[in-house]
Amino acid sequence: MMSIRALALFVALISGSALLAPACLAVEGSVTILSPKDGATLNSKNQNKLVYDAIPGPNGDHLHIYLDGELIAQTRQLKGSFLLTDMNLPLGMHKVCFKMANAAHILTGPQGCVNVNIR
Repeated sequence: MMSIRALALFVALISGSALLAPACLAVEGSVTILSPKDGATLNSKNQNKLVYDAIPGPNGDHLHIYLDGELIAQTRQLKGSFLLTDMNLPLGMHKVCFKMANAAHILTGPQGCVNVNIR
């Protein structure tokens, strides 16, 4: 009789852990900058559009947008575009990052960055 109970306990544990597996495999979130491509050259006289797509993951709420490490904007749109306008960007290389944040504005990890050359 004891071996049947042990077997039943084993099956219960196995089936319970199998139910938890999908939670472990859940998407953690991602941020992708679709355009421009990393290393692209942008004209300083144009309105330069950054196109992005984000999956918030379990803790994500909105995006923080950084230019050269400095927070320049926030958006709750998880898919869309952002214009680099009225920033008087100096010529040269710049790094633009979209970083996922939670409701308390704490970064949650997922981010996408591109380096652009302003000419």
